Amino acid sequence: MKKIASNVLSRATAVLATTASAVVLVTGAAPAFAWEPTKPVEFVIPAGTGGGADQMGRLLQGIVIKYKLMKEPLIVVNKSGGAGAEGFLAVKEAKGDPHKIVISLSNLFTTPMATGVPFNWKDMTPVAMLALDQFVLWTNASEPYKSAGEYVAAVKAAGPNKFKMAGTGSKQEDQIITVALEKATGTKFIYVPFKGGGEVAVQLVGGHVQSTVNNPIEAVAQWRAGKLRALCVFDDERMPFKAKVTDTQSWNDIPTCKEAGVPTRYTMLRGIFMPPGVTPDQLAFYKDLLTKVAATPEWKEYMEKGAFNPTFMTGDAFAKWLTEAEATHRTLMSDAGFLASNK
Repeated sequence: MKKIASNVLSRATAVLATTASAVVLVTGAAPAFAWEPTKPVEFVIPAGTGGGADQMGRLLQGIVIKYKLMKEPLIVVNKSGGAGAEGFLAVKEAKGDPHKIVISLSNLFTTPMATGVPFNWKDMTPVAMLALDQFVLWTNASEPYKSAGEYVAAVKAAGPNKFKMAGTGSKQEDQIITVALEKATGTKFIYVPFKGGGEVAVQLVGGHVQSTVNNPIEAVAQWRAGKLRALCVFDDERMPFKAKVTDTQSWNDIPTCKEAGVPTRYTMLRGIFMPPGVTPDQLAFYKDLLTKVAATPEWKEYMEKGAFNPTFMTGDAFAKWLTEAEATHRTLMSDAGFLASNK
């Protein structure tokens, strides 16, 4: 009995030590930075409220406040005009201002390509990739489609432009995926754009559209409530998270679209950028801040609940990824006929 008690005590001590280490990592004595904010920092969300970017931005803000990772407040500001161009241009034009950061989506690439707006990701300072976001093909749970194959067959049988696909914005990632889905399956949807992923999910629950390609985090509440059905994920591998989200399904239970005979793949960036012209010391502060955010239990829980790919990246590796992603989006936009230069 003493040996068992000793083992239990040893395990408990190890757990306490691990927990203590995690707390020190996040909240321990801050290093002496060569620079840190001297006034409130504007955190630009280049998308509407309620969507994935807005949810992630506000969680990040909450973690910073909870763990006192900054002396100055982090103020969230939504600037969704022009499919996000308003937000990105605001950061581009704030040259040398370290008190402004922006969270990026794929509209970092698609908006300038589709509109010709004078903006490129190189016009800002990359700070860190926070994660990659997935896309899921969703239908209303009251509809009879039990699989992506059944749904695609129904769309085909109805004929062109009979089924509505809701998405966030025009000529953005949701519509790019829709066009790719059409080409892969020989279908044709009426694409209906909305300002944010939250509104997209509401429209599907209300039966105003027949399907969406929303991010997991933007539809998880409705899925858990039994209002939506997840048909497939637009990736080559299933999501790894096996904890049950609904009464019967985990994220891992959702087949890939490739498995369902729809060879369409797309993941989306969630990253942080600063204005151009900031100093290395200013950049270093935010890299450290985001590294601490990514180490918190709240962030890790959010990654699993939202079924993100929790890839964290900074420096040259992040710049290389951005360069390759820009080229991929140019190809996708060209194939869809969405490039402004095509007009």
